[in-house]
This record gives sequence, structure tokens and C-alpha cells, in this order.
Amino acid sequence: MNINKYGQPVGFPLPDWQPLAFPPRTQLSGRHCNLLPLETRHGEALFQAYSLTEDDRDWTWLGAEKPASLAEMMLWITGKVNDFSLVSWVVADIKNNRPVGVVCYSNVDPVNGAMEIGHVTWSPLMQKTSMGTEALFLLMKNAFTLGYRRIAWRCDSLNQASRNAAERVGFTFEGRFRQAMTRKQRNRDTDWLSVIDTDWPNIERALEGWLSLENFNQNGAQKRRLETFFLDSR
Repeated sequence: MNINKYGQPVGFPLPDWQPLAFPPRTQLSGRHCNLLPLETRHGEALFQAYSLTEDDRDWTWLGAEKPASLAEMMLWITGKVNDFSLVSWVVADIKNNRPVGVVCYSNVDPVNGAMEIGHVTWSPLMQKTSMGTEALFLLMKNAFTLGYRRIAWRCDSLNQASRNAAERVGFTFEGRFRQAMTRKQRNRDTDWLSVIDTDWPNIERALEGWLSLENFNQNGAQKRRLETFFLDSR
């Protein structure tokens, strides 16, 4: 514990801390997928990918409704591209460069070195693949490389799949904000999770091991589960 001259407990010192740059919109390259800056040219492929499900159950806890037409998809993309508080990417399958999902940095705070991963919108083409895990890994690695100290994840407290996805890649549950929002004419309690810079070395080691090409067979099935790599990285 750090004590100041008045005998009060204070946070640990950061004598060299300086505000950071806002994250640039640049490609992040992986082994299973690439993250490309989101553009309207991705609209048709994304609309096709999201349309692989006949209903909108994957959009229940999202702020937006599932686009019902290509025109609505273009408006949805344009809104993200033109929102300069976001850094938006399309997830592209590395095998064919096909857009299969969207994800963003949001609530970026360069002064304090904090941000969120949000607007996570995976299509059925990402289900039961390594691409979702790698996309989150690339975003975390990029943020900490840029000098950020904290990455947060927020989700509806009833969206257990979202919380599971965050905890699976190393996010720690911090707490629940009751009646934090209204969404689609419903109440939303919000769960908060985070990864901080001191967590990252072990998380990076585990994710790097799981994502290695040696951990997948010719059919793309994993040889070892991710949790075993986390056990090894401790």
C-alpha cells in the first residue's frame, strides 16, 4: 500500500504516465482472420452473412435491430464508420477474405488509457470457429501495444453468452450496475468485466498457444482446449 505524507492510502505512482494517441484504424492481421477497417463496401457480404439466420435472436441484446435489407445494412455500417468515437473493424475470414462479423473499440479514453471492446456482432459464419477468439486477441494485443492500461467489456446481465465469451479469453468480472440502461423498451442491468495491463502477459501467452496453427488439425478442430493453455500460463 502507498501512503502519502498525510498518512492516507493512495494509488500506486505512475510518474511517467502521459496521455496516449487515439487508436488508428489500421488492419490487424492474424492466423485465422484479419480485422480490416470497416467500410461500406463490406455491406453486401455482411448482409449475406447475417442473413444466414432466419430470425434475429443474435441481436436480442444489441442496441440495433437486425438489418432487414441491404439498405438498412448500409445505414448500420455508415453509422459506425461516421461515429468518430468508435474504431470499427470488419472480421474477414483469412481463407477467402470474406467479411463475417463486426467489432469496435468504444468509449476510448486516451487520457486515462482505458477503452472498451464493444459492438460485437458475429455472424453464423463465425460460430464454432477460432475467428471470434482471435479477433478479441488481436484487439487486446493492439490496445496494450499502444500503451492502454485497461480494456473493459460490458454486456446485458442476461446475455450469458457474451459474458462467457469475455471470461473465456481472460476478462475478469467486476460487478453489475443495476438498471444502468433502457434498451428496446426493456430494463438492462449491465455486467462489467475487464483486462488490465498486468493481466495481459499470462492471457497473451495462453491465447497465443491456443491460436497457434499447431493446435488445429486439418479440419480446423482444436487439439487442446483454451482453458488448458490458461492453466499452463499461470
